[in-house]
Amino acid sequence: MLDRMHVKGPKLLGSRAFSSMVARLADLCNGERVVVFLFVSCILFSTPSSLALEAAALLILSFAALVVEISTEGSRALFQFKTRPGASSGMLLGSVTMPAAMLSRLILVSRAISQHHVGSEDFSYMGMLYWAVSACSFGVLILCSMLQNLPGDTSSRLGGVPASTCSLFCTIFYMCSCYLSLTAKSYAAWHATMNLVWYLCHGIATVALIRHILHKFPYCASIGEALLVTSGLVLYAGDMLALSLSKILSSLLFMEHAFVEYGTKSEIHMVLQGMLLGILLFPSFYKSVLYVGCLLTSSNKSGAQLGRGWAYVGISRSMVFYFSLIAMLILIVPAWMMFAEDFHIHPLQWVVIFVFTEPLKRTTLCIYWISVICASVFRFYNISKQSKIERILLRKYYHLVAVLVFVPAIFFEPTFLDLAFGAALAVFLIMEMIRVWEIWPLGHIVRKFMNAFTDHRDSEILVISHFSLLLGCALPKWMSSGYNDRPLVPFAGILSLGIGDTMASMVGHKYGVLRWSKTGKKTIEGTVAGIASVLVACFILLHLASAGYILSQHWVPLLLAVTLSGLLEAYTAQLDNAFIPLVFYSLLCL
Repeated sequence: MLDRMHVKGPKLLGSRAFSSMVARLADLCNGERVVVFLFVSCILFSTPSSLALEAAALLILSFAALVVEISTEGSRALFQFKTRPGASSGMLLGSVTMPAAMLSRLILVSRAISQHHVGSEDFSYMGMLYWAVSACSFGVLILCSMLQNLPGDTSSRLGGVPASTCSLFCTIFYMCSCYLSLTAKSYAAWHATMNLVWYLCHGIATVALIRHILHKFPYCASIGEALLVTSGLVLYAGDMLALSLSKILSSLLFMEHAFVEYGTKSEIHMVLQGMLLGILLFPSFYKSVLYVGCLLTSSNKSGAQLGRGWAYVGISRSMVFYFSLIAMLILIVPAWMMFAEDFHIHPLQWVVIFVFTEPLKRTTLCIYWISVICASVFRFYNISKQSKIERILLRKYYHLVAVLVFVPAIFFEPTFLDLAFGAALAVFLIMEMIRVWEIWPLGHIVRKFMNAFTDHRDSEILVISHFSLLLGCALPKWMSSGYNDRPLVPFAGILSLGIGDTMASMVGHKYGVLRWSKTGKKTIEGTVAGIASVLVACFILLHLASAGYILSQHWVPLLLAVTLSGLLEAYTAQLDNAFIPLVFYSLLCL
């Protein structure tokens, strides 16, 4: 009997150790990480040999992000970042999404070069964007890994190797790959070094901006979501800054060549870039005007009078807000654009001329948009007050409205839709400022209206759901401007959010029984319904575009792209409106 117990003891311990190892492996290889692995593998498999260095950089970035994400689980060092409750860090998904999208676009442009549809300048410009956004991701990964090196914090080690050491080696490999890629394009040594320094400045700026956002807007985003937003903002602003610095240097130092690469943009994208950056910089401008006003007022009034003045009268601050906004959009931004981009006409005047170039078609489209949006908003707002329909389903109705609004425009007026997306985003940004600062007389009205459609991912500080839906539909359309040999690419956001995400939520909520995980709410029935609906919508869109597209379309890669996007929606704890369209866009470009 004792001998049998001695024999069973080691076996029992061995089985428990094996079970523990399997459980740990299952935790490491969760659904979101598996989907990201398959996503990155598809892109690397489709990368041509001419982009081998870019593919190697994406591979090492994915590895570094995985190491840092695993090492941050259970670490107390990142608690200083007040991230969104209920969401994982999302570092892996947030780090690879934008670089993967840029590499996919590079693959598409490389096909265009081989067919002589685009010039080498556009290819070099896309390469610059890829290396810059990769530097943004590496910068945040180094920040997170360095913050973990606290005394007694062993969670920052993976297999005995500190995550910061791994991130540092991966960053050095990235820098070497970037430098080799630049020199392979016949750059001079000083020019390649200047570009590399410029990319590293993107990483530093992203680190500073993500720390500011996570402290200024606590509990509004995970680290991965904040990384996606900050890398996009730094990339967008860095392009305009490069134009401005090149103009200054060419004027002062008589330099014939720009110190960094920047591509040629259409007039629509120049207007959008200038106006949107102006609105994003407006809060700093507005606060500066308020500060100057307070100083001027305090020089003529006592402290008690000042309290009854600026601090007491909200209408005064509201008037300053409106006048400052007008000054920014009508005076400051146009002057900046005329200097940096050689825009020889006022942007607002150009918009009016552009709209009335084809007045019947574009004004009709505007009337259609306004009618659909107003009818939907009033209808859904009344339903939200009177009905017991769950808020998640009520929000999905807006996804269907996005399909009704955007799909006709992509077919009939794609360039005008680019401008309309930017105008809608500008209005959303201004309305959010009015809501947050409670600007008279609209602040209370906007706050009351937005509260009817918020969910657990929104907060009183910042409401992000409508931004994520609009940008999820707009970014694939903006990024597909120019040469595009994949007809479904501009529809990536509308298909994934307007069709797939909506059907998955509705079917899963009403008929879902089998759940993907014990703790999650996503169901297998909903995911299957979302994938099937997107495939049907793709067939219809290809038929409407041209019957020949149905025969020439590679359906197996399309099925893979739709399936991976559907699985990401099922598994991710991140803001799916932000990530799924970019993942779907990347896979459709291949």
